[in-house]
Amino acid sequence: MKTFQLSAEPRTDLGKKATKALRAENKIPAVINGGKLVELNENGEYEGTLEAGQKVVKINTDNKAIITTDITVTQEAVRKLIYTPEIFDIDLSLNGKVVKAVLKNIQFHPLNDSILHIDFLAVDDKKPIIMEVPVSVTGHAIGVKAGGKLVLNMKKVKVKGIYSEIPERITLSVDDLQIGQAIKVSDLHYDNFELASPKDLMIVSVRATRAAAAAAAAGENEEGAE
Repeated sequence: MKTFQLSAEPRTDLGKKATKALRAENKIPAVINGGKLVELNENGEYEGTLEAGQKVVKINTDNKAIITTDITVTQEAVRKLIYTPEIFDIDLSLNGKVVKAVLKNIQFHPLNDSILHIDFLAVDDKKPIIMEVPVSVTGHAIGVKAGGKLVLNMKKVKVKGIYSEIPERITLSVDDLQIGQAIKVSDLHYDNFELASPKDLMIVSVRATRAAAAAAAAGENEEGAE
């Protein structure tokens, strides 16, 4: 994947009033999930030092927690990250450090599609993640030449792997597809990552059209007449 450079500021005031004020300044509240795993003491408290914007979130009953970070980013800074079909890993500059992350989720306003909140996921070279990766097709299907219609059923597929091994896109050759045939998730296998979408889903297919069906029927009628 390509790398996107993004600067962020820590967010310490999490109230509704503060959030509204941020958005009025064209800033977006966000959070970095998937941070450092830490141990809590017998009272369920973290005894370490937290940086600005960080908080401890307990994840189970074994006195373990993860450190998440509340941040803000600007609308302008994330525009080319979000409004694009491409995917990126992100060098997120915060508190004088760089956190490697990917986009996890974006919340849009239901009426005007402005960005209300962003979830980032911190990544490393040891823990696999799941990301949606764009699908592109190449070639000219046999079935299309015969009058069928090529249909891209899935514009994105879920991919599981180490972030640095996840490709920018999944490219499929459709040259051999005939009418009624499809490439399913279960048909694809890769060495460095795996597809996490349901195996029975069709990614791309060639469907019969009325014209193709009529041509086939006409051919059968001609053979019968002979």
